[in-house]
Amino acid sequence: MQDEMGVVESRFADIVWEHAPLTTGELVRLCAAELNWKRTTTYTVLKKLCGRGLFRLQDGTVTVLLTREDYRAGQSERFVSETFGGSLPAFVAAFARRKKLSPGEIEEIRRLIDSYGEGD
Repeated sequence: MQDEMGVVESRFADIVWEHAPLTTGELVRLCAAELNWKRTTTYTVLKKLCGRGLFRLQDGTVTVLLTREDYRAGQSERFVSETFGGSLPAFVAAFARRKKLSPGEIEEIRRLIDSYGEGD
């Protein structure tokens, strides 16, 4: 399981996910423009996230190893596991107690449950 990213790392990862594959030069320019980073900061964070298995740097090109969706799914699974003992129903119940679900949201959740139900 991937460690949770901080806010700054998350912003950096979003840049990579939105533009990959991209050269390191392109990434340095994007990070300078969007994050006001120097080249060294960009390389430091890139190396860290490559080490975590999110991205790969090969021959000056940055590619995605773990999609944004897969990363977030893993983080969600980890949160439910650590906070609700792995019980998705307990998580949904806690969430629904705090936020009233619209009829459309309830129907969407039902469709998701049906599409991922046992036997599929």
